[in-house]
Amino acid sequence: MDQPTTIIISLSNFQLFTKSSLIIIIILIHSMTNVTTTQAQLNNYKFPANDTNILPPTVSFPFPKLHIYDKYVEMDNGILQVTLLKPAGSVTGIKYNGVDNLLEALNGEFNRGYWDLVWIGNGSKGKKGSLDRLEATDFSVILENEEQIEISFTRTWNFSLQGKVVPLNIDKRYIMLRGSCGFYSYGIYEHLEGWPAFNLTNTRMAFKLRKDKFEYMAMADNRQRFMPLPDDREPERGQVLAYPEAVKLINPVEPQFTGEVDDKYEYSCENKDNRVHGWISNDPPIGFWQITPNDEFRSGGPQKQCLTSHVGPTNLAIFHSTHYSGEDLIMKFGEKEGWKKVYGPIFIYLNSLSDNLANPFTQLWEDAKQQMKVEVQKWPYDFAQSEDFPSSQQRGNLSGRLVIYDRYVSEERICANGAFVGLAAPGDVGSWQRESKGYQFWSKTDKDGYFSINDIRVGNYNIYAWVPGFIGDYRYDGVITITTDCYKEMGQLVYMPPRSGATLWEIGIPDRSAAEFYVPDPNPDYVNKLYVNHPDKFRQYGLWERYAELYPDEDLIYTVGVNDYSKDWFFAQVTRKIDDNTYKDSTWQIRFWLELRDVTQIYTLRIALATAHISELQVRVNEGGANIPLFRSGVIGKDNTIARHGIHGLYWVFNIDIPGSQLFQGNNTFFLTRTNSTTPFQGIMYDYIRLEAPPDFTH
Repeated sequence: MDQPTTIIISLSNFQLFTKSSLIIIIILIHSMTNVTTTQAQLNNYKFPANDTNILPPTVSFPFPKLHIYDKYVEMDNGILQVTLLKPAGSVTGIKYNGVDNLLEALNGEFNRGYWDLVWIGNGSKGKKGSLDRLEATDFSVILENEEQIEISFTRTWNFSLQGKVVPLNIDKRYIMLRGSCGFYSYGIYEHLEGWPAFNLTNTRMAFKLRKDKFEYMAMADNRQRFMPLPDDREPERGQVLAYPEAVKLINPVEPQFTGEVDDKYEYSCENKDNRVHGWISNDPPIGFWQITPNDEFRSGGPQKQCLTSHVGPTNLAIFHSTHYSGEDLIMKFGEKEGWKKVYGPIFIYLNSLSDNLANPFTQLWEDAKQQMKVEVQKWPYDFAQSEDFPSSQQRGNLSGRLVIYDRYVSEERICANGAFVGLAAPGDVGSWQRESKGYQFWSKTDKDGYFSINDIRVGNYNIYAWVPGFIGDYRYDGVITITTDCYKEMGQLVYMPPRSGATLWEIGIPDRSAAEFYVPDPNPDYVNKLYVNHPDKFRQYGLWERYAELYPDEDLIYTVGVNDYSKDWFFAQVTRKIDDNTYKDSTWQIRFWLELRDVTQIYTLRIALATAHISELQVRVNEGGANIPLFRSGVIGKDNTIARHGIHGLYWVFNIDIPGSQLFQGNNTFFLTRTNSTTPFQGIMYDYIRLEAPPDFTH
């Protein structure tokens, strides 16, 4: 190959790399340039103790090069080469560290690295809509210089395409920087006024890696493992369970997986924790990582759950999804609605080790986490060329303090420790969790309730918040306008959570999750070994079936002051199976004692749900057989959280007035009936239940 021009890299670039990454880069570049530093010299080079990643003074990086062919485009920075189809814009090859292609060459070229979405509208097919691979029709070079390459693959919509592809303008961008162990990608979607109405349910970027190389998956310190092969899911080796995604491995290629359940939903992750995940090859030791440094373009807030990596080996960057939320998060566009949004950039990071160690997984994972922190600090990237992705200087900032006032807890205002505070499109209280078209910016308060949200896109927002330990949602009255380079200080914001009177009793913890309740061990026939003795045991398959096994004759009965919700309150109120195709409703009882009561006053029952799926909640007081319940929610939710091994979905709060005349002095019972039972996956998960006395009533 031609010798590239060499330039001594400046110290400002050293921060891009961790120590292990630098060694890899040095070795690769030395093999391609006339630098003569030996392996021994590299091994003896003393990196600073604080790992500031300063290179030996002789090391330099070649300029990135762009090679344009008839049907392909190749970006090459001397460390890796990325090949894309022209003009479609799919990634067909990634060459790195002596491996010709990290992607699965057994797949067709359009099925290796690609963007796609699912849409519903005029011309779409199927109940769930049509899959559009967003194949571009035009290619252009946005920037090519000594520091970086940015290229664009676009598809411009017009009415001749109506019914054939989603009515959006699509611009897929790819960036490669000099000296970088990876590449960036982002997409720009645009719907113009007057274009057809349609719904968008999911959009993502996917990579299909080589199954003969990548066998180890990692997404968290305690969520990583060797994975089965995709072959193990085929009918001759696996048994499909209650739905196609869940397969029991009967005769896997590697016997160690025999009897396990594989299901991609077992590896879902909340947005706030979904920063880096990927795959590791053992021979040679290479890591393939997808890093998402910021959530501003993701829908549904920091607790929204999305898929990550799964058997394939597949690596996903989910930009928008209805998983764990259902149709409430479908993006619905009208004919007169103009809209544009940037998804990403994300960073595809590659790392490797020079030696074939027996266990390279820890080192490569730790290095990927360090690189993730570097990318987070660099956000928003200053090298993306689209005017639709503003730099930090073109954005605004906001700070303040959140406190809580609940006089039944304290006469003093309480610091909102660990609260989630965010900016999202103006809407009703709590609307942020169902908002999907705009951008969201979230921060977490410190122990004193202070928060700071930086690099906010220009626009109009509401301030939203919720506080672990307190029920309900906060919204600041008034629209906040963010302008370029603004610094808004909001001062002290006061959240007054729903409250009518003193707490008589409570069940659970108001944290929008059912994790504190009793989660059973899985049926031994349906185990994922990763989650044995794991805090996320709710991710095991088939836990909904355990309810009828634990309560074969009657439904759950919980006595306040006697039972322990962590042991005696099943994590999900599900249907009860009668036979293979028949299910019935369930009615749980809460029994409690009232020393005194006031028949003239109103008591308040507050029920917070962590999720719901095609269910109705009915509440009866002291008459389980009453034809008309005191409260009914109506059929709510399509989260499908139970089937997808989640512990929360969309959050609901119901405030129920209970006339004192319906209560007894002494023993009382609330009957909580979950109705609408046609499948095993319908159900609700409670977050928190509290009974309050009337205002200022002394018991």
